[in-house]
Amino acid sequence: MIPGILGKKIGMTQVFEEDGTRIPVTVLEVGPCLVQGVKAADKDGYSAVQLGYGDTKERRLNKPQRVHIKAKGLKPKKFVREIRCSETPAVKVGDEITSRIFQKGDFLDIAGVSKGKGFQGGMKRHGWSGGSATHGSMSHRAPGSIGASAYPSRVFKGHGMPGQMGSRRTTVQNLEIIDVNPDNNTIAVKGAVPGASGTYLIVRYARKKPLAPRQAEEKKEGDIESSE
Repeated sequence: MIPGILGKKIGMTQVFEEDGTRIPVTVLEVGPCLVQGVKAADKDGYSAVQLGYGDTKERRLNKPQRVHIKAKGLKPKKFVREIRCSETPAVKVGDEITSRIFQKGDFLDIAGVSKGKGFQGGMKRHGWSGGSATHGSMSHRAPGSIGASAYPSRVFKGHGMPGQMGSRRTTVQNLEIIDVNPDNNTIAVKGAVPGASGTYLIVRYARKKPLAPRQAEEKKEGDIESSE
């Protein structure tokens, strides 16, 4: 079984349950992904599958990527990542992975690059409450004291300070799939995911949540379309 897939954030919307409950959802396009490589534990030291998503022009790839796809007779892909597997996946180079590997009720871990917000102060970056706003206080948003005096005479590593915020890889865990549309390879997940619309994402089954109940035969059907 493939533990995940590559995709792209489309945007956020909302859906309503039968009782009128509003659920905020993020729509993702997941796949189709092209299998560009398979790593086996006995040969490579670990098990993984290399996936490519999003068509691009060959001239936009670097030389090692061009050599790799030409040697295997593959189409150039814009977003290429490896996804680790617990065991060697039963796929081969050239197979196509689609959104059919997911079903409603599955839980996902989604990783992407968060929105960049530039240099920010401590209140925005770390959620500080700020200083007093009355009684003549002149310290409202400033950091204030950041360490001890004579001992330990230094600022402890990791202390929250103003600085660059966002624009880093972030993973949101345990997002539930509300809907799956295999016709256009889109899924709707409950809640927000990292990045702006158009951000490329790595979508995996949640590590801390079990799979939704399903039959083994149903799981294997339709999730891989052979290139042959």
